[in-house]
Amino acid sequence: MSADPVPTEFTLQQCAVQVHPADNVVVVRDEVQPGTLVKTPDGVTLTISGVVTPGNRFATVEIADGEVVRQYNQPIGTSRGIRPGDPVTVLNMSDEVPVVRDLPEDLESPAPDYLPESERSSFLGYRRPDGRVGTRNWILVVPTSMCASHEAQQVALRAELTLIPPEFADRIDGVVAIPHNKGCGCPDGSNVDVVLRMLATYASHPNVGGVLFIDLGCEKTNKTYMEQHLGGEVETRFGKPAAWIGVQQCGGTQGTIDQGLKEIAAMMSEVVQIQREEVSISELVLGVECGGSDGYSGLSANPALGFASDLLVQNGGTVILSEVPEWCGAEHVLANRAKDSATGDAVYGLVDWYKKHAARNGATLGENPSPGNVAGGLLNITIKSLGAIAKGGTTRVEGTTDYGVPPSGRGLQLMQGPGYDQESVPGLVASGATAVVFTTGRGTTIGNAIVPVVKLASNTSVTERMPNDIDLSAGGVIDGKEGIEDVGHRVFEFLHTVAGGEAKTCAEHNMHREFQIWSPQAMSL
Repeated sequence: MSADPVPTEFTLQQCAVQVHPADNVVVVRDEVQPGTLVKTPDGVTLTISGVVTPGNRFATVEIADGEVVRQYNQPIGTSRGIRPGDPVTVLNMSDEVPVVRDLPEDLESPAPDYLPESERSSFLGYRRPDGRVGTRNWILVVPTSMCASHEAQQVALRAELTLIPPEFADRIDGVVAIPHNKGCGCPDGSNVDVVLRMLATYASHPNVGGVLFIDLGCEKTNKTYMEQHLGGEVETRFGKPAAWIGVQQCGGTQGTIDQGLKEIAAMMSEVVQIQREEVSISELVLGVECGGSDGYSGLSANPALGFASDLLVQNGGTVILSEVPEWCGAEHVLANRAKDSATGDAVYGLVDWYKKHAARNGATLGENPSPGNVAGGLLNITIKSLGAIAKGGTTRVEGTTDYGVPPSGRGLQLMQGPGYDQESVPGLVASGATAVVFTTGRGTTIGNAIVPVVKLASNTSVTERMPNDIDLSAGGVIDGKEGIEDVGHRVFEFLHTVAGGEAKTCAEHNMHREFQIWSPQAMSL
């Protein structure tokens, strides 16, 4: 008779990550089998009682029925009776989490430790007439409704292939359209003002050197309405070459394409004349996003991005954090980091508005984690949220803003917006982001029409599996080869090269130029 196999034995550090010393659970690096012995730093040996898949967690101590389960030194659920070595699952942990929203009336978070201007780093950017600085130089074709989206796409495609002089290819990033399914009379319940706001802020964006608007000719989102929204004439409002044509006015599709190409050819010579100049990194506006997250996202990629975000803020720059449904259960952490109690209340206002919005559509924020999220260890919205907000770093929250509205100041800003990547990233861009860092654990490929999107992976596996879509990896943190600060510094340095045009992101090489509009009715803070 053969002897029973000797159980595999690890130290806690070898097989798992303990996020905070006060946590009563740890997250495993690789799959751990039942019977595995794990020795804790206190000298206690745990026996793992069930399979723990990568990104999921097991208890390091007994967590009695009714006690909170803790990760990030925050409650992530309530135990139904969990023994040391037990995998933590939706069966033995409920989603009930105590959230205390009280804010001190005299809340006053300390300001960031800003670097002197003489010590701040720089990059090569495009200084625009309004003073803002872009990281790219696009000609943008804007359909004012879905009725002109086809023509806009055709104009942009043909112009990019035929109108860019070879000698100026390094001065213009291309011609791009932002087709969408909104506009006309917006009978689907979309907010017309939000649609116009998004189109206008894209047109005025510092990454855009020239803009062509195309309408059908009979829609509600027409030139008169747009100019009322802008408070000025399209041709002069942006301080850059701009033109407006209509499909009906031009005699149909082919006439519109021909006229659109003429308009772009006319503005091309002016657009290519602008050149990059050295500017302070304080001029960079960074949007932070996560998608296709896993149990490692909040342990590696997100806090590493948060470290880079802190560096940018210390250099006088701006960071915009959104995806409001992915703050649920962690909003008190952000609110207590606000510069004052009024700003903290505004943070709660963003979440409360979104909860009402979700309820009107028959949903709750607790349903946010996708099946892929759950399989990867994000068992509930609280776990996902605590990891998601790490992208915003640790500096204080300076203010809040509406979807697609540029914030009134610098530093860390919070924007109202959905958790859907295809709509969230465009909102960040419309709010002024000139670069985006997008963390992912399971792998996602999207980019943006006018802004470079850097992909930062949470683990080594997805980096190796999708090498042509991932720019940087934080997998070394999970593998025990790098620290959060090491990866954060790499992200910050890579941002310099991307912002200055020395490097293009994988999403840019793959020509990911996504654009969608989130436009719920009654949109307001």
